[in-house]
Amino acid sequence: MSDWRSHYHNDDEEDQDDAEDNEEEIKFAGRDSLIFLIDASECMFEVDSETDISPFDLTLQCVHKVYTSKIISSDHDLLAVVFFGTQKHKNSVDFKHVYVLHDLDTPGAKRVLELDGYQGKKGNKMFKEDLGHSRDVSVGDALWACSNLFSDVKLKLSHKRIMLFTNNDDPHANDSSKARMARTKASDLRETGIILDLLNLRRSGGFDTSRFYRDIVSQSAGEDGGMQFKESAKLDDLLRKVWAKDYKKRTVTRLNLKLGGGVELSVGVYNLIHSARKPAAVRLYRETNEPIKTKTRWFNGETGSLLLPSDTKKAQVYGQRQIVMEKEETEELKRFDNPSLVLIGFKPLSLLKKHRHIRPSQFIYPQEEFITGSTTLFSALLTKCLEKNVYAICRYTPRRNTPPRFVAMVPQQEQLDDQEMQTMPSGFHLTFLPFADDIRKISFPKSEKANQDQIEKMKRVVQKLRFKYRPESFENPVIQKHFRNLEALALDLNEPEEMEDLTLPKDGVIDGRLGQLAEEFTSLVYPPDYNPNTKGQQKRKLCEPGGRGEKKVKVEAPLGEEEIRELLKSGSLGKQTVPVLKEVCRRYGLKGSKKQELLDVISAHFSAH
Repeated sequence: MSDWRSHYHNDDEEDQDDAEDNEEEIKFAGRDSLIFLIDASECMFEVDSETDISPFDLTLQCVHKVYTSKIISSDHDLLAVVFFGTQKHKNSVDFKHVYVLHDLDTPGAKRVLELDGYQGKKGNKMFKEDLGHSRDVSVGDALWACSNLFSDVKLKLSHKRIMLFTNNDDPHANDSSKARMARTKASDLRETGIILDLLNLRRSGGFDTSRFYRDIVSQSAGEDGGMQFKESAKLDDLLRKVWAKDYKKRTVTRLNLKLGGGVELSVGVYNLIHSARKPAAVRLYRETNEPIKTKTRWFNGETGSLLLPSDTKKAQVYGQRQIVMEKEETEELKRFDNPSLVLIGFKPLSLLKKHRHIRPSQFIYPQEEFITGSTTLFSALLTKCLEKNVYAICRYTPRRNTPPRFVAMVPQQEQLDDQEMQTMPSGFHLTFLPFADDIRKISFPKSEKANQDQIEKMKRVVQKLRFKYRPESFENPVIQKHFRNLEALALDLNEPEEMEDLTLPKDGVIDGRLGQLAEEFTSLVYPPDYNPNTKGQQKRKLCEPGGRGEKKVKVEAPLGEEEIRELLKSGSLGKQTVPVLKEVCRRYGLKGSKKQELLDVISAHFSAH
């Protein structure tokens, strides 16, 4: 349960409120800081025979990706790059063989280009000339230099993390004093809240963490720290580990899960999926290029005097009467219960219908720091639900002034990949259950059915066009283009990186698979003069190969005066459509745009006459 990532998703108003609340928490929590501590000894420059790339180049490519991503998505985070095992040195404590390439600061184009200069054969040669290599390595000195980088930052820091990249599993094999000093310094880092992660790279003979790094990196670092026992040789594997460690796992809310009889445990609620959106535009002052702060004030339309919050009321028209309510009264109407998860009962998983999906589910995970023993009780509940193949039904109130929803707590077991990276976390999914009003009863009109020839032909078309669909293989082209433009602007590139729109159909592949099937199907379903590029073409009736269908347009008759009065008297005028109400307003010279405005002006007009 250590290395799972929240990705992103919810589009409704409630989730946007969640995100806004989360942003406020992030804003005042401080900045995240990350130091890439990279082994620069000669063994890191040996090219891997399988991947044809050295561990050092692989590391710089990974750091490059993180830098460019942070420039776009998290430009307030602080990053640094420190080499150890170099001939030259540059650091605030003047330690030998420790070279601070970048101090902790926000990422920029200059830093990215400087990293790129040390990649490849020419870059490795330049690195050897500029910084050199040394076998006199001291991991303790390198960790001390990193600790000083954190201390030198004057800003408030929320997360302090060091990622150590190396393919040498025992740098102090012949020097016990240096090994002891490294263990001591690593222990000091843990006590001061600095997280140390090991990103071990592949080398001939394998990487044995028990020789040295098991004592340096704590295996019980919980959610934020720890080591990976499988070494990395590919950029994708290395990046996956880096992002899993660096990703900010923030809760949507924290609340208590009430099991009954006074037994409670504390859990955090997370969004595992979040739709990617373009960042909101920031308004800047034209002369200083600084962000503009907006303030909203309300004034009396008749006197022009400033209105205080106590001067404003909320009102709603019921039965042609305006009901005025205080702000406290409107809040009280929304309040049902304190934020909580209340257990109601259990049901077999077979009764949970997947098609009753109304919004993306959330995920809960225990919060030991609020109620001691939450993790143990949560794990016991999860184990029993998995054994009995049941899910729990709960009443879920995420925040105050929010109506409760019924949710199904669906258990999920932890899953690991071949790299021992967590692909699925252990915990409960909160699947939102629909109310009776959420399930619509759709009446399908009687329509003509396709004949057997058309059905058989379509079966062949579908069979030819089948492929293994993976949602992650199709990126949003609008968002990708937007971020590529931002990257080009930040890195001073002449033009953005080219992007292929994978959502567009591959006409050549489709035509090659179908052959004459497309024309045969068209001749069976559509009229002879059918042109797919012309708008307004009608399909022929499926049961008649040569016939044409007729489009029926529903025309609503205008309402008469007596009919309007009857509808007002019975209170059913609101069931009329907006076009009908607008026609009534036009006839009597009334003004309004939204449906409630139209109803109000019509009601007022006929009440006065």
